[in-house]
Amino acid sequence: MQLVINSRGSYLKKQQNCFLVKNEDKVFEVSANKVESILITTSATITTDAIKFAVENNIDIVFLDHFGDPYGRVWHSKLGSTVLIRRKQLEIADKEKGFDLVKGWIEVKINNQIEFLKDLKKNRPEKREEMDEYITNIEAMKDKLLELDGVLDEARESILGIEGMSSRHYFNALSYITPEKWKFEGRSRNPAVDEFNCLLNYGYGVLYSMVEKACILSGLDPYVGFIHTDNYNKKSLVFDLIEMYRIHVDRTVVNLFSKRKIKEDYFNSIPNGLSLNKDGKAVLIQALNEVLDQSISYHGRNIKIRNTIQSDCHKIANSLIK
Repeated sequence: MQLVINSRGSYLKKQQNCFLVKNEDKVFEVSANKVESILITTSATITTDAIKFAVENNIDIVFLDHFGDPYGRVWHSKLGSTVLIRRKQLEIADKEKGFDLVKGWIEVKINNQIEFLKDLKKNRPEKREEMDEYITNIEAMKDKLLELDGVLDEARESILGIEGMSSRHYFNALSYITPEKWKFEGRSRNPAVDEFNCLLNYGYGVLYSMVEKACILSGLDPYVGFIHTDNYNKKSLVFDLIEMYRIHVDRTVVNLFSKRKIKEDYFNSIPNGLSLNKDGKAVLIQALNEVLDQSISYHGRNIKIRNTIQSDCHKIANSLIK
C-alpha cells in the first residue's frame, strides 16, 4: 500500500515496527510490512527515525507538489544493479535496438487507448458511431507507427507526431463520453484549466514516482531516455516508460466521473487554472490504489497491476545485458 500524508501539520514517526501518523483528526499505526511507499503531499513533519526506518525497509518517501509532481525523494544510496546496465542504456540509444524498444512502448500505449475506448463504447450504444470514428483514427496512427523503421535520431519526430495525434483523438473521445458538466477541451497540464485534467495530472504525478522507483530497483538510469532527449536534471527514461501505464490513471479518472464521485469542492482555483485539494486527492489516490491493486494475468503470471511496472523494468534491464 501507499501511505499518504495529505493533512497539513501531520506528524510521522517510527514506533516499534510501525509508522505512527498523527494529525488533527486521528492517530493511527501502519506496519512497515504493509507499506511500499510514503507519499507526502502537504506540509508535514517526519522524524529522522522514521526516515531511517523507511530506508532500511526499502520504502521510498516521495514528496509531491500541489500538482502531484514529485519534487523530491528519500531513497537508499545503493544502485539497483550493475553499472553495465547503464552503459548499455547509453550504447543502444542511437541503435536499432533503442528504436525497437521505443516503438514497442508507444505501441503498448496506443493499444491501451484503443482497448479502453472499445470498453467505453460497449455501455454507450447511443454514442457508438462517433466512438468508432475515434477508434478508427487511432488505429490509423498505430498503422503509421508500425511502418516506421530505422534509428531514433531519424524517426524521433515521426514517433512523437504519431503519438501526439493518437492522444488527441483519444482525449477528444474521452471528453465526448464525459458528463456534460465536466467536458474538457483536450489536454492541459500544470496548471490544468479543467477538473478532468486536474485529476489526470495529479494521478500521472503519482504514477511518475512509481515508474522512477521501478527504474532504480531494476538498475536502469532514470535520466537516460530514448525518445525524450537528454536534458539537465530531466528523468527522460521515466517520461518514456510512463506512457505504457497512463491508462491506469485514465481508467480511474473516467470511472470517478462516470460514477458521479467527483464534486466541485474537490478543486481550488489558482492563477490560470485549478488544483486538487485535500479531499480531492484522497478520493483520487484511494481509487487509483484500488485499480493498481487489482490482479491480472500478465505474461503467464497473476500479479497486481502496480507490479507490472517493476516486472517490465526488470525485463528491459535484462534485455540490455543479454
